[in-house]
Amino acid sequence: MKRRTKIVVLGSALLLTAGAASAATASDAPRERTTASDAPRQREAAALTGTAKLYRSAGDDITFSFDAHLAAEDKADPSKATGTFEFSHYLNGEGARAEVKVDCLLTGGKVAVVSGVVTDSDLPRAKGKRVGVTVHDLGRHDRLGYSWASTGSPVDTKELPKCVSSAPFEKVAKGTGDFTVVPWQPEL
Repeated sequence: MKRRTKIVVLGSALLLTAGAASAATASDAPRERTTASDAPRQREAAALTGTAKLYRSAGDDITFSFDAHLAAEDKADPSKATGTFEFSHYLNGEGARAEVKVDCLLTGGKVAVVSGVVTDSDLPRAKGKRVGVTVHDLGRHDRLGYSWASTGSPVDTKELPKCVSSAPFEKVAKGTGDFTVVPWQPEL
């Protein structure tokens, strides 16, 4: 045999031996039990994530950020949604911000309505108020609405029910809309 052929044959034999040894080792190793976490992950029932600034010609700095989810096992009850969202509104250094604990999430197609209770804010009397926001995920041209659109302030809204908001009438500023809506698909 030529030298080159001997090297190829020897290399192949080494690979076969290594493969057989690792197969034997793998079969000799104790088997791990399969758990639910090893199963393929089920798609969540609904979600709203992302951040955007609203467009305002006067220069207002208005930002909304979402991290809201409805687990697959809670598909039949949107009020079991979890997560948070935040919003802020500033103009000329004046304004306020709020953090909200999600208490409901409904989505349909590329539209989401999320509500929650304000847990932290520098807006007087906002803490403890329920607010709602609607998002329309249109790619680079997302839109947004909020429950206090007709009252002017979240603190002026009386007893807002869960998952209630306004139509998504606001435009997001160019280059900032990255909302993602996972559509809810309830069994009807």
